[in-house]
Amino acid sequence: MSYTDNSGSWWKRIGKALLLVVVSSVSGMSQADAVIASWNLKHAGWNNGKHLEDVAAVAQHMDLIGLQEVMKEEVISELEHRLEALTGDEWDSLVSHAVGRSTYTERYAYLYRDKTISYQGGATVYLDPQDVFSREPLLASFVEKATGKTFSAANVHIIYGDNKADRSPEIRALADIYDLMKEISPGSPTLIMGDFNMAPDEAAWSDLRALGLRPLITKGATTLSTADGRYASLYDNIWFVPDEWPQVSGGIFRFPEYLGISHKAARADVSDHAPIYMMLEGGSLAMLPSNGVRQVAANASTSSPARPSANACIDLNTANTDQLGRLPNIGPSRAADIIDHRPWASSNQLTRISGIGKGTVARIVASGLLCS
Repeated sequence: MSYTDNSGSWWKRIGKALLLVVVSSVSGMSQADAVIASWNLKHAGWNNGKHLEDVAAVAQHMDLIGLQEVMKEEVISELEHRLEALTGDEWDSLVSHAVGRSTYTERYAYLYRDKTISYQGGATVYLDPQDVFSREPLLASFVEKATGKTFSAANVHIIYGDNKADRSPEIRALADIYDLMKEISPGSPTLIMGDFNMAPDEAAWSDLRALGLRPLITKGATTLSTADGRYASLYDNIWFVPDEWPQVSGGIFRFPEYLGISHKAARADVSDHAPIYMMLEGGSLAMLPSNGVRQVAANASTSSPARPSANACIDLNTANTDQLGRLPNIGPSRAADIIDHRPWASSNQLTRISGIGKGTVARIVASGLLCS
């Protein structure tokens, strides 16, 4: 039973540059409304070319994120750094030790925005007295600072196995986890989030439903198909007791459309799962630019963005720091690197700069701000 932060001590705080590229907003709601999310990051930390700048571009819209398939805790340090640079806010994290029965192990993590969410305590990897779970869930308690509401969360990744019969025992055992969390924090609302590898309408959920829990997402799908715009199984979810969260709403963050990348690129560079999110005060999540950059809307990968006038476009070889800062995910530091690496023959060469991946280049091109 142990957990660590990504500095090896309780918490790590990293100095940040104020790079306010994109902010999240709730239609008709205050930005203070907390957003809780769950996301399987598909082997984050392995040497697999994952584009953490794209992960951060999505994660910045959340306030507390339960992450699965974290293979190395160092990747959480990097995500903290990127999120702090991108949002101007301090972020903290909680990372479990490696869990798993075989040579395959992974970690669970929580990332949270410090001004919105605070860690309350009680973090522990579930002891699993019946030895049911292949990867014992990570439990922790948090507080939503705006309301002072304390809640407990369980971060879960159910084994896939060969068929549903392999997954069902772990799904049923979630009822025991819920009972334990209620025993530890009586009166506090509870969330069970993660990648369950099981649709919410399967019979295995009956024990959890009997305790009053219901799935946040009941329609749609969260795993990315290889075909652009298509999603497969509804495996990712957040289970909660509706009476404990009377005003919540939720959705699936279809990040390939938001980032303007293909499903093939998304699966290779980011994840094959879309995050799901829970708005604590209702509403819906909308991404709005803070710097006038045209955002990639749903299905924008199949449309052509409007071009700015010739005298307003940004030339990689002549633009100053402020002009380059208008480009998506480009702040003062990266703008300085662009200037230092001149001349540029093509925007594709921008991947030579640390922290700029193919996803960022695609968004820069899609913005229509470049001269060529």
